[in-house]
Amino acid sequence: MLKYTIKRLFQSVVTIFLIATAVFVLIRMLPPEKFYFDSDEQMYLTDDVKEGILREAGLLDPLPEQLFRFYADTLQGDFGISRRIQRDAPVTKLISKKVGISLRNGAMALGISLVVGAGMGVFQTLYKDKLFDHIGTGYTVFVRAVPTIVSYSLILVFGSKVLGLPSLYSSRKPFLSNIMPVFCLAMVSIAGYAIWTRRYMVDELNKDYIKMARIKGLSSREIMFGHVLKNAFVPLVQYLPASLLDTIGGSLLVERFFSVPGMGTFLADAITAYDVNIVQTLSLLYASLGVMGAFLGDVLMTMLDPRITLTGKEATR
Repeated sequence: MLKYTIKRLFQSVVTIFLIATAVFVLIRMLPPEKFYFDSDEQMYLTDDVKEGILREAGLLDPLPEQLFRFYADTLQGDFGISRRIQRDAPVTKLISKKVGISLRNGAMALGISLVVGAGMGVFQTLYKDKLFDHIGTGYTVFVRAVPTIVSYSLILVFGSKVLGLPSLYSSRKPFLSNIMPVFCLAMVSIAGYAIWTRRYMVDELNKDYIKMARIKGLSSREIMFGHVLKNAFVPLVQYLPASLLDTIGGSLLVERFFSVPGMGTFLADAITAYDVNIVQTLSLLYASLGVMGAFLGDVLMTMLDPRITLTGKEATR
């Protein structure tokens, strides 16, 4: 287990390193003056002055040299300053104001999706082929079939017109303002957890050890919660990385849609403004969350069921 954990951790670090490198190289393919100078500077500074400033900033150095400096600064926690969003302000200071909002909403969405989705899957199994099962299946099909922006629009209309929730984020009503964004983040993962919980539990119910338990006289409740749910929950942990990625990816659209002042909205603003240091830092942060989510999913699966072997010649997942 320790050997596998170290190996996966190393792979995760390498993946993050490669993503950071790709983002840096792609951004450096843009003309430096495009993202370094604002509109006034581009208009009034001469070409010679611009070249001198870019050379002093190191943006005309060979790409490998710039890349090496980027690695060194990143390892030291120096992500540079903002050139457009807030002139000369440290990127870490600007992002720290946004991280709390996004992480809080993301954590709430993950928690809600796990509890509600797994619970829905359990009840769909208990009432298989009955009304509740059909309702749960209908919800899953709807969420996966309807375009995301349409779903968000329906939630916005229902939440604002029927429930009276703020349609856009308001700092005066942060709790109410976050209800619809959190549900939008959670709804896809709820469907995922529900369908996978139901699938695994139905598979477990058809296995021989369940038939033996019935012969021994165990009640349906004892079989369901003492054996089926416990064994079905282990592979369900594998869905955690996908759920985390859905939340991360969804936050980019949800925050923009509801004007939530989190990392997603900030990244969109930084891309529009060509503020490359902010784009690089947020891309690295999102990549780290996604990769570490996949890593934790594998580790949690082995912790829940020690019988699972992830190393050696007979390795299985």
